[in-house]
Amino acid sequence: MKEFEKLCLLSKATVIFREIIKDEAVCALLKLLAADDNDAKALIELYSDFVSALYKKCDNLTEYLNRILQNDENIYVKEAAKGEVSPLLKCAAENELDFFEQLGKVTSEEIKAHINLEIFLPEWKNGGISIKSEYEKKMAAIKTTGYGIYADHRMFLYKDGKIVPVKYPDPQRLSQMSGYESERQKVIDNTLALINGKPCNNALLYGDAGSGKSSTVKAIVNEYYSMGLRLIEIKKNQLYSLPDVIEQLADNPLKFIVFIDDLSFSSNDADFGALKAILEGGVAGKTDNIAIYATSNRRNLVKENFSDRNGDDIHIQDTVQEIMSLSARFGLKVTFSRPDKDLYLSIVENLALQYNINEKTDELFISAEAFALRNGGRSPRTAKQFIEYLASKED
Repeated sequence: MKEFEKLCLLSKATVIFREIIKDEAVCALLKLLAADDNDAKALIELYSDFVSALYKKCDNLTEYLNRILQNDENIYVKEAAKGEVSPLLKCAAENELDFFEQLGKVTSEEIKAHINLEIFLPEWKNGGISIKSEYEKKMAAIKTTGYGIYADHRMFLYKDGKIVPVKYPDPQRLSQMSGYESERQKVIDNTLALINGKPCNNALLYGDAGSGKSSTVKAIVNEYYSMGLRLIEIKKNQLYSLPDVIEQLADNPLKFIVFIDDLSFSSNDADFGALKAILEGGVAGKTDNIAIYATSNRRNLVKENFSDRNGDDIHIQDTVQEIMSLSARFGLKVTFSRPDKDLYLSIVENLALQYNINEKTDELFISAEAFALRNGGRSPRTAKQFIEYLASKED
């Protein structure tokens, strides 16, 4: 198919978006375009290979190319995010985008015209968007849209040395939460400072179990995702990897909450020092686009025993101060206490409205109190469990 020879040559000259050429569907398409016109059987096989690879993702070639280009993590997008693109890099990217624009216009009808066998061959769609224009829009909004895995996801885990997306993140929204408004507002204000490039604090949310500490952090990320906020959750036993996580995020234009849930230490815990070093701003201290948020049921984070105070350490007071010093490294500390009766019932009432529970208020409150007694006491978590229990019983 001689008319496609130039496209095949341009693909070999791709530099900025070279990883795109290795994509299964793109690779199959280029093999098809380079095939011999006179070998119909080979054309059919290559045609089917391409359509099979494309159909795994979608049925529109232009839209597929646009999607993978938007998510490609390359030197151009990284430099553009920092505002340091050289004229040579910009020129190369623009020319390669012109190539992908042309590639996205290749139709199934054009290919089938070269196959002189009367058999059914599935088709694909084209058009609907301009690949180059869409990419230029992305570059203009790079500081809030992000690139690579951060463009399509909002919450991530650190796993096997890599940051990986959470496919089904907690959908909790701030509008769904009731009670603790003043506590949440402190965390919201601190987060908005991070997003807007102003000084912000590492935050410790501590208090009773089930009081909404973790939900607050996740709901804030869901609320401000469109403003360029993302969350990376790491486990306590991964704290030694914090410098690596921070290094991976340091040059990213987005803002990140590094989230440590249910944090506590024993007095001789090796992970204690790893977190303390980061919070103290050591050589591998956090960057301006990152804040560390931790939740804990303990304000002092370290489980202190009487033996720590009455042991055989000559400088016992230094030991005690070391144990208590970690929570002081968080500039923002917010307490989430167990709700009293009025607050608990207010949360129950608001959740009942959200879930469309049709029950008289007095009866609802009596049942809610009984449910709390049977399930460890009053808390926002207990209130939600109670309402979900009622919702499951309704027709």
